[in-house]
Amino acid sequence: MTAYMKTHSEPLQDAWLDAYGHLNEAYYLVPFSNASWALQDRFDIGTAYFDRTGGALYTVETHLRYLKEVRAPAVFEIESLIVAVAPKKLHFAHVMTVDGIERATAAVQAALAAAAVSEPPDWVGRKIGI
Repeated sequence: MTAYMKTHSEPLQDAWLDAYGHLNEAYYLVPFSNASWALQDRFDIGTAYFDRTGGALYTVETHLRYLKEVRAPAVFEIESLIVAVAPKKLHFAHVMTVDGIERATAAVQAALAAAAVSEPPDWVGRKIGI
């Protein structure tokens, strides 16, 4: 059995609806992104980790599947699963349900990297003469 974690819940916003009253395709990613932040916090690799270390998890690839329409009013329930972990890499998945019905999924590949310094020291990039 797969071990999903409940990571996020939020109501649908009217501004996210298209002209036909459906959740606009671009806005499916918003609750998934919010769930990703919650997942990072759960494993202490979110903003507190960034504040301590300067390292952050960056999304490098996301695959969305639109399974069933979402109309207002709705509350998104997001469950998440860690698929694979490797040094400085994380693969996880989210499942979005509304009223107990699976509406969309997201598979995410992320990489842990240190934030770039705003101005590197003047010696960075110099050629070494031998």
